[in-house]
Amino acid sequence: MSTDLAIDLNHVAKTYKRLLRKGTPALRGIEMKVHRGEVFGLLGPNGAGKSTLVKILMTVIKPSKCQGQMLGYRIGNKAALTDVGYLPEHHSFPGYLTGGQVIDFFGAMAGVDRRTRKKRAGELLELVGMSDWSKRKLRSYSKGMRQRIGIAQSLINDPDLILLDEPTDGVDPVGRRDIRDVIERLKDQNKTIFINSHLLSELEMVCDRVAILVKGVVAQQGTLDELTEGQRGYLIRVAETDDAIDLLRNALPEASRQLPPGDDANPAKRIGFRGLLPSGESIEIERNVLRLGVTEPEQIQPIVDQIRQRAGVINEIRAIRPSLEDLFMQAVTDPHTGETLTPGAAERSDA
Repeated sequence: MSTDLAIDLNHVAKTYKRLLRKGTPALRGIEMKVHRGEVFGLLGPNGAGKSTLVKILMTVIKPSKCQGQMLGYRIGNKAALTDVGYLPEHHSFPGYLTGGQVIDFFGAMAGVDRRTRKKRAGELLELVGMSDWSKRKLRSYSKGMRQRIGIAQSLINDPDLILLDEPTDGVDPVGRRDIRDVIERLKDQNKTIFINSHLLSELEMVCDRVAILVKGVVAQQGTLDELTEGQRGYLIRVAETDDAIDLLRNALPEASRQLPPGDDANPAKRIGFRGLLPSGESIEIERNVLRLGVTEPEQIQPIVDQIRQRAGVINEIRAIRPSLEDLFMQAVTDPHTGETLTPGAAERSDA
């Protein structure tokens, strides 16, 4: 395994067996690489296999097939867990314990000596903003406060790899911002953070790379720039007037080529022009908006100049690319029917 990888998975499969019945596939051959020191996001619809994968990493369940390593250890080797911190999705800490006692308890479970536990517990309570509540029992905590304690306990053993399963579940916007700050601080310490979450906007703000799990397999994996390759561009919006379409069309280079409407053309969008620049990048004019499939700002300057020469009023110019939510919806949509894929892995199992 490369020393640059915290997690290196190949052919990870899991089928839940049922007595006298066909097994239920959860994972069908996961290929995934997580680099050391990065924030990695795992996302997917309900039933895609995200929690199953995390539980395999944590040796909670055994895979049906698996090749791979975590922190240099074979998957399933509990020795790796010494350097792993873990926040389960549905944790349930005893309500009669205080926040400080929870952190101390899990530190003892991880083999951290008492003196170190006491020192780190205070630091972690301050890190997650719970110092004032350290001696209050968990039964008096809100869900968001319990999440903060959960994150603190996952860090008590000073792990190299931190697995956070839905870390911002039930946390208010202020708390989510605080948790993002904690993640950034951990990254600055060269920690590897693996996050499983449904909050796509949160992942987009903190993750270096993501993987989208669909039907038990990795549909896409990479940085946002890599995943949006060929889908980035620039948007130019002018004042909405009766001749806005003509203004934008006349501002294009003379050699621009118009394309015939495709089968997917939507009359409701009122596409005024659909074509290609002389250099081959896409063009689309819709009402008072021009979208160009170019990635360098220098490429739009001649068009901007032409709009101004024609006394056009430019309201907006900005770089555009699909959001993580857009990529997610592309991944979970059947390209043949346009319908959203049903939950769960595919019925056929490779395991």
